[in-house]
Amino acid sequence: MPVQTALPHWETMPADLGAATREVKAAIRARIAASGRTVEEAFAVVERGIEAEVQAIETARKRGEAVWPVIDYADIAAGTVSAADLALLRRRGCLVVRGHFDREQALGWDREIVSYVERNAFFEHYRGPADDFFSSVSSKPEIYPIYWSQPQVQARQSDRMAAVQTFLNRLWKHESEGVQWFDPERDAMYPDRIRRRPPGATSGGLGAHLDPGTLDLWMTQAYQQAFRHLFDGSVEQYDPWDAAYRTVGPQYPGSTMCSAFRTFQGWTALSDMDHDQGVLHTVPIPGAMAYLMLRPLLDDVAEDDMCGVTVNRAFPADDERRHGLLLRALSGIPDVRAGDSVWWHCDMIHSVAPVRDQQGWGNVMYIPAAPWCPRNEAYSGSVRSAFLTGSSPADFPEEHYERTWAGRTTVEQLNATGRRGLAIEA
Repeated sequence: MPVQTALPHWETMPADLGAATREVKAAIRARIAASGRTVEEAFAVVERGIEAEVQAIETARKRGEAVWPVIDYADIAAGTVSAADLALLRRRGCLVVRGHFDREQALGWDREIVSYVERNAFFEHYRGPADDFFSSVSSKPEIYPIYWSQPQVQARQSDRMAAVQTFLNRLWKHESEGVQWFDPERDAMYPDRIRRRPPGATSGGLGAHLDPGTLDLWMTQAYQQAFRHLFDGSVEQYDPWDAAYRTVGPQYPGSTMCSAFRTFQGWTALSDMDHDQGVLHTVPIPGAMAYLMLRPLLDDVAEDDMCGVTVNRAFPADDERRHGLLLRALSGIPDVRAGDSVWWHCDMIHSVAPVRDQQGWGNVMYIPAAPWCPRNEAYSGSVRSAFLTGSSPADFPEEHYERTWAGRTTVEQLNATGRRGLAIEA
């Protein structure tokens, strides 16, 4: 293969997004052409692979087979997960962990969170959504912008959470080219919000999208290296489980950004939820990212357009014309019980189904797998400061409800895992 010139890149958001988009698309096309392939030929290889996965998922659904892998926590803890279950997990990129926490403990955490917000008069002071990411949901509030309740921190720093996070982190290739890209045994504490959706709620859900970034995925040097096989025509070598370069680069700021590198996004159920009650769906094909990264380069997309991807918005994947093949595979989680946890690969397309007159509660706390790496270490300083002051973390709107709240978690209540996750100690 001929010597490649560096792609144009912008480590901070370019002032003229349209011009930068035109420039980087032209450069990527030229690099693919230098491999002896056209963009259309490279995309066709990816598309054939995706089509095979979509058909396998459709066939499984017709047979009544579960699409989502389900693994018991006891098997993860004992190291007895079968080779077949591991293979399916790597193929699907998503997982339900049964019995991650005891059901009664999870229900107790739910009650404690209610007590925490009520005794601190949250509802009397709630100012409404501070961003428009969840604008389609209508119960008020559904997303609670709290981060430092004792149940949330207890779950984040628990041995059972650490065991699952390590198990998931180890699915990734975390060492290559003489670099350890992340430490699978240590997670950064990435604080996120909770959701409480009451019985009888009607919610518009969330459209199909993904969260690893936006235009920075094409425009920053680290991500250009992470997606090197897509951008140089060697698409067969692309591995969605390779962490190389993902853990060191910047992300453009925006209302939906995540400063951390997450191997998996996740949540822990605080209530029982049936599969038809407005639950999470994914396109369970980790390699679908290759399709999404190359699709804007085809000639039916305007030169200044990345199929609708732009800053300050979630990465959309809901266009039937451009994403229709992928959306055929959209598959919901099975029934879950309080204490189960749900996980999906960080690149995975996901949505939340709408619901009318919901039956039962729909309560979760969001806890990802975010292994220790340069990117997560850099973010940990702001997380630690937010914890100490009861502030909203930097990735989230500046609401800061908990600064004066009684009963939020203190430093003295952190165990060794929690202190390491906040970089209070090594």
